[in-house]
Amino acid sequence: MNPFRATSRHVGEHVAEWSIRIVASFSIIVIFLIFIFVFREAMGLFAGPKEAAEAVTQVPADDLRPEVYNPDVMSLEERLAAEAAAAESQDVYNPDAVLAQEPAASNEQDVYNPDAVLAQEPAASNEQEVYNPEVELGTPAPTTSVATPETPAAELADRSLWDKLTGSVWQPVSEIPKYGMVPLFIGTAKTTIVAILIGAPLGILAALYTAFFASRRLRNIVKPAIELLAGFPSVVIGFFCLSIIATYLQDLLGTTFRLNALVGGIGLSITVIPLVYSIAEEALSSVPRSLREASLALGSTEWQTAYRVMLPAAAPGVFAAVLLGVGRAFGETMIALMATGNAPLASWSILEPARTFAATIGSEMGEVVWGSEHYGILFLIGSMLFVVSFGLNAITELYVKQRLIKRFQGK
Repeated sequence: MNPFRATSRHVGEHVAEWSIRIVASFSIIVIFLIFIFVFREAMGLFAGPKEAAEAVTQVPADDLRPEVYNPDVMSLEERLAAEAAAAESQDVYNPDAVLAQEPAASNEQDVYNPDAVLAQEPAASNEQEVYNPEVELGTPAPTTSVATPETPAAELADRSLWDKLTGSVWQPVSEIPKYGMVPLFIGTAKTTIVAILIGAPLGILAALYTAFFASRRLRNIVKPAIELLAGFPSVVIGFFCLSIIATYLQDLLGTTFRLNALVGGIGLSITVIPLVYSIAEEALSSVPRSLREASLALGSTEWQTAYRVMLPAAAPGVFAAVLLGVGRAFGETMIALMATGNAPLASWSILEPARTFAATIGSEMGEVVWGSEHYGILFLIGSMLFVVSFGLNAITELYVKQRLIKRFQGK
């Protein structure tokens, strides 16, 4: 019997142990519930749009009232006509309907009234009043007649969800909404690549310096300072890029667009550097000192030892740092929303504006109609972000770090 082994446990130890179990279990349950909620909202997208479009086509023409107005299947003239017809059968005063019924009265007024002008000039609505990226600048507007309510609904019903998501135009607010995710994918890829190309080398080199070259006193100053950068609010970094970096780069490069993917990538790299630095520095410091001493004993310099011996030995940990940096840049919202220009353009040029998946959710979720197709697509984007972030973290924890531990153990 071991005399140093405790024969009984105190009540405090039991309380601490069960508290840790409860908190850990609660955290896992919360993550699982968030996962279920996001995917449940996205699953409604695969069953709802077709039935909604069919329901719109079944509404009779005499029943087109403002209460059932659907901008996806009605043009501007049809909306004004429906409101005027509804006002004739209602006792409630409707100023829009009165303006539509009495266009001559607006000619006597000196104040410009856009509602009256629209009512007097219905032919102008045939022209494109909303920006459409599919139509090039300078191209004359089509003069074809306005489609009937059944035509847009039939087109929406016939198009599959895959065709909508693989389009090259993201324009959810239009007569025929377009939900092409290609511009969002390109914008996310551009900003993430720029952030990793800038942040990962700087973070790894800083980790090499503090782990093998800096003195102990300097290391105690530099390491907390860099890690403190991870606590900066992302909105502050985004404002810094918006006001300082964007102006400097435009003056330096002469770019057409002040806010672009390059500015956003630089802002994201500021958030990537502390994460890559912290994990890479821990991986480099965990390498056995005997490897460094053996390399120096064979005549290698400090730099050769750090670059050719210590860094390859800690390669799995450094790779894990880069993966976590990719996940950090991939899911960042505020910096991408403020510094990239937030324009969904299908261009791979880093000097043009971009929009990321996370920025799209942040800018459009607050105004989307609950239960609509747009609502479901935004939750589908959130599901994609969740899966990518969870996958990168799982690869880092379950595969990369295990390989690093086995390498250090000589297995």
